[in-house]
Amino acid sequence: MISDSGTVPAPDLSLLAINLTRRCNLACAHCYLDAQTLRDGDDDEMETARVKALLDDVAALGHGTMIVLTGGEPLLRRDLEEIVAHGSSLNLPIVIGTNAMMLTERRIAALGQAGLLGFGISLDSLDPGNHDRFRGQSGAWVKTLAGIERCRRYGIDFQLHFSVTDDNAHELPAMIEFARTCGARALNVFFMVCIGRARSLAMLKPDRYERFLQELVEAQARYPDLIVRPRCAPHFKRVAHQLRPEAPVNRISGRESDGCIAGIHYARVNHRGAVTPCPYVQHEVGNIRETPLSELWAEAPTFAQLRAPDLSGKCGVCEYRLLCGGCRARAFSSRGSLMADDDLCAYEPRGGDPLQPLADAAEKAPRWSQDAELRLSRVPVFLRQMVRKRTEAYVTGLGADRVTCQHLADLAAARFGASPAERFAGRKQPVDCAPEDR
Repeated sequence: MISDSGTVPAPDLSLLAINLTRRCNLACAHCYLDAQTLRDGDDDEMETARVKALLDDVAALGHGTMIVLTGGEPLLRRDLEEIVAHGSSLNLPIVIGTNAMMLTERRIAALGQAGLLGFGISLDSLDPGNHDRFRGQSGAWVKTLAGIERCRRYGIDFQLHFSVTDDNAHELPAMIEFARTCGARALNVFFMVCIGRARSLAMLKPDRYERFLQELVEAQARYPDLIVRPRCAPHFKRVAHQLRPEAPVNRISGRESDGCIAGIHYARVNHRGAVTPCPYVQHEVGNIRETPLSELWAEAPTFAQLRAPDLSGKCGVCEYRLLCGGCRARAFSSRGSLMADDDLCAYEPRGGDPLQPLADAAEKAPRWSQDAELRLSRVPVFLRQMVRKRTEAYVTGLGADRVTCQHLADLAAARFGASPAERFAGRKQPVDCAPEDR
């Protein structure tokens, strides 16, 4: 929709990651922020009042934005409970990305009382030695597992974040089983972008990456009781469509939820207040110390470019460009351009017109029953549109023309690729963390 001024309104800011600090108690091999030791925090780290003002600005947008507090290690901030409580008072859903090593029962209780929804906890191997080497500290695995157990005992939501390299890709089946048995809400599988310390890692090669995405598609189908999903891998949309082209849900554009949403529905503010489209795009569009985030979100040229991309290389001619579009951070890190092709993708385009996302296709959306609309209204605002689109795709695939509560219940219980929001209706709200919190 075009406003009276002739401009296109900015889309909803669904997700905002805030790097509260560069300090960390680990030295992870893949750290995009190149986080430093406990004593080496930056002098210009955002103070409490500035973080609160940022949350005020975000809340005023009225988008129901989910806030992900990350680092470095955010638990090193002594004002973390105060920040969480302030965001919660503004009705902003707040989650924390952490290595869980500092998650004492007292800290979990304090953050829960402040209004925290849950944690995203990094775990990169079930072999203690492998995890400790990746995280740069002996004994890290034991402390992280203890933090996971405390979350489970305390009853606060958490999900696991598994960062994939060539060295640990074989652990996916075991990691899925562990996530199920420990009570995680989801297993997020992260794929590397070559920035920061990650430049020295053994990355997956394109052909292995392609097979791994197929394994993830199959895993989601095999484990309907656990959300298993990729992060920083928009090619998952193409692979899922190739394996199940008849499923309407596979024609929802990744720009809507599960692909590259950098600058479209997602942004990051780093510890100095600088704003980027995502943590892996090292291109600052401004700083909240000088310009409010709400203004940058609406007017920054980089965001406008990402929302109406003119892709080059094979991404620009690929028939899946509207469903996938490639990782813009990976293109920027390897090619120096946000619009370049993503060199991790092994697919060779066949040419022709692009596949149209479901939202732009000719199918008529099914009607919603009054009870179904009521149940949808219980889903958090920041996830409601995504749930509506996924549900309509599911119902269309069934050949029905009306969404009912039973459809929502069936979808939440067992559908392929069920999201946390789809499990929300009538249940305790799950945590849904940002792509970068590893």
